[in-house]
Amino acid sequence: MSDTEISTSASSQQPPASTAGLPPTIGQSIPYERFLDCVHCGLCTSACPTYVETGDENDSPRGRIYLMRSVVDGRLPLTDNVRRHLDLCLDCRSCETACPSGVQYGRLIEPFRVEMHESAPASAGSESHAKAPDRPQGHTPDWFHRWIMYGLFPYRNRMRWALKPARLMQLFGFDRLAQRVGVTRLLPSRLQRMQAQLPQLKSTVPELPAFLPAKGIRRARVGLFIGCVADAMFRHVHWATARVLQENGCDILIPQNQTCCGAIHYHSGASEPALGLMQQNIQAFQAEALDAVIVNVAGCGAMMKDYSHIHSELTSGAANVPHPEEADTARFCGLVRDISEFLITLGPIKPQGRIDAVVAYQDACHLQHAQRIRQQPRDLLQLIPGITLRPVAEAELCCGAAGSYNLTQPEMADRLGRRKTANLMDVKPDVVASGNAGCSLQLQAKLKEAGHNIPVLHPMELLDLSYRRGNLSEIT
Repeated sequence: MSDTEISTSASSQQPPASTAGLPPTIGQSIPYERFLDCVHCGLCTSACPTYVETGDENDSPRGRIYLMRSVVDGRLPLTDNVRRHLDLCLDCRSCETACPSGVQYGRLIEPFRVEMHESAPASAGSESHAKAPDRPQGHTPDWFHRWIMYGLFPYRNRMRWALKPARLMQLFGFDRLAQRVGVTRLLPSRLQRMQAQLPQLKSTVPELPAFLPAKGIRRARVGLFIGCVADAMFRHVHWATARVLQENGCDILIPQNQTCCGAIHYHSGASEPALGLMQQNIQAFQAEALDAVIVNVAGCGAMMKDYSHIHSELTSGAANVPHPEEADTARFCGLVRDISEFLITLGPIKPQGRIDAVVAYQDACHLQHAQRIRQQPRDLLQLIPGITLRPVAEAELCCGAAGSYNLTQPEMADRLGRRKTANLMDVKPDVVASGNAGCSLQLQAKLKEAGHNIPVLHPMELLDLSYRRGNLSEIT
């Protein structure tokens, strides 16, 4: 059978021994029963963004499960073509929401791709520098992963310094001039995309302090996760989130030694650095007695809620890999809450400030599918006087951001971004709201590309504005 064909015929309940000289470890750490949960019914296909776009079964969830299982069984070599189909997956997990059999697709594709990337041969030019910053052991990334994704993105202070020239260029209009004369076309393609994704950066916002007190009667004591890219580019959203929590009677602790959630490394196959970042976050927050660890970025929240699963996958049989105790990991996962999930459970104090606006709410995949949080953000937005919330077609489909996917898979990311933008504009919104930093970057770039001057805001920005009785012009 070729690696571009899919068969749904039954096979044995246990994987045969690896054959044909295939690497014996790829996929072997995954409990085989997870592959067998998929009955190939196809109900997931209409929810899969890549299948909807290509119509290729290999780009569907059941097709990818069959490919992975065939590699594990030794019936299919892990060719470049197979890798391409697996790498094209956004890991949006919409198939999990659609699946009637409870297939844990994320627990299949994520560890498989970690092993797949760690087994990949060195990229051309990957050995050209003697020592790269924070280079993952046993992993040979290309220049972009080495210097940008691993050396820059996970570090909020480095990101802030890197954004200073961009902020100055925007201030004096040099960015628009560079685009008009074509200077940006001299950049490598991925850096061109990064420049195109860059939003209008806010003026410098002060760092959040280590502690912010509740207003009125204290109802909860929470930690606030600020992450890496989110803090560098969307610190104003962290401040809005903190003010909303204060209005709702929450003492807020912001541990200064917290770090990136680890998703950047984990989803690109660099397991050891991901474990180190996980450990640092768990230690940062466990020092305080907290009712919850609040996250306002969907991708980070999904990653942190899965620390226990990921810890188990990455440390299975690993030697000399530092990792937190399992009990500490499980305890931490039990505290992680998306801000909308937490507020609805707490019982939000109704805001009074009126905002007359039509809002198109975009469901971030790692909120609606990975965390199964869909109604809570809508309920919070509808608390705001004057807000009209309109349903958006194909709400289950990814916008194409998917972390760094829009940098590593630009063609598919653009197709999905344009599709999402068209659906959002069908409701003629004044504002687009999204609960994920990556989605916000993707949507604002695609709206701008299509000629629409529509702000993309976090729901907490709107809620905070209503609590402060401010005007929409203040944040747009």
